[in-house]
Amino acid sequence: MKIPNRLLNDGHLIPKIGFGTYQIRGGQGIDQILSAIQDGYRLLDTSTNYDSEGIVGEAIRRSGIPRSEFFVTSKLPGKYHHYEDALMMIQESLCRMGLDYFDLYLIHWPLPKRKLYTEAWRALVTAQKMGLCRSIGVSNFEPEHLDKIIADTGVTPAVNQIEVHPYWVQDKMLSENTKRKIVTEAWSPLGRGNRTLQEKIIKDLAEKYQKNVGQIVLRWHVQRGIIPIPKSSNLLHQRENADIFDFELTSEEITAINSLSRTDGRIDNQDPNEYEEFD
Repeated sequence: MKIPNRLLNDGHLIPKIGFGTYQIRGGQGIDQILSAIQDGYRLLDTSTNYDSEGIVGEAIRRSGIPRSEFFVTSKLPGKYHHYEDALMMIQESLCRMGLDYFDLYLIHWPLPKRKLYTEAWRALVTAQKMGLCRSIGVSNFEPEHLDKIIADTGVTPAVNQIEVHPYWVQDKMLSENTKRKIVTEAWSPLGRGNRTLQEKIIKDLAEKYQKNVGQIVLRWHVQRGIIPIPKSSNLLHQRENADIFDFELTSEEITAINSLSRTDGRIDNQDPNEYEEFD
């Protein structure tokens, strides 16, 4: 299955859907990632905090597919926000993965109470100049965090990966990213265990389009200009999640799914202005 690409603000291409590796580990994890690769996924999303960097690199090597065909993303943990620490961690992560460069490297959380995210961003800018990262971006950044790092360095992130699903629609944040020409990625795009996939509107649309409920939600993301990063250890679900480019929801159907948003819709109540990263 061929997944289409889109253009980032730095001129690089990124696939329109990725494969997440949160809680995918060990030898079984390698097999699950290899299965995703065989189904056409090329955007592989990991993080130092996921403890899956090594198996992602190993799966790439075992796949027999040239490194240049992959789009590999990892993320900087909060405890390495100091400039030198960040540069060393990026190099350490590349060594763990057995790679020469990242296609995209993100600051995992801003952790504004620590007041170091601009220092971390300067390190990513340096890493990009060194050739360690082709594209650089952030995750879970709010507008004020984005403006601060852009003002500090003159460099705009290519991507902001944030929590988005039908219970947490993020229209405002999507607009803020778009205004700055930043591509939005969605973590936990299917809601990670909440009741999103049991909603009547989504079930009705699945029946209408002869798709499953997960495919409806992932298509909703793509049509809103978001790159979803679903994670699944189920091989059938992996394949189905990528098979979303042969139908289109109407604008009214997009609006209907948007109406599911809740003020308390976050999965784990992780407010980027308050959240202290697990490290």
